[in-house]
Amino acid sequence: MVRVEVVYCPSPGVIDLTPLELPDGSTVADAVRASGVLQRHALAPESVDAGIWFRACPPEAPLRERDRVEIYRPLTVDPKEARRLRYRRRTPVSGSPPR
Repeated sequence: MVRVEVVYCPSPGVIDLTPLELPDGSTVADAVRASGVLQRHALAPESVDAGIWFRACPPEAPLRERDRVEIYRPLTVDPKEARRLRYRRRTPVSGSPPR
């Protein structure tokens, strides 16, 4: 048996963590299916991207003891655009230098 966790964050600050015990030879897809996360959050199986410990991997990737399977949300904002927006908020409006 292999003990793993399946984690999904439906929104920032909200965590759905499911500990599982699966048979040896189980895959990422097996863990996602067994966790029930897809049903709880109405996710389509074909639209889900997953990974193990912060690294994206294919659904047929084998699991090892104590792996953390993560289900990734799609990006809502382009990372480059988010960085530009954060920079604009920090930059003073007037011509005075930043503090």
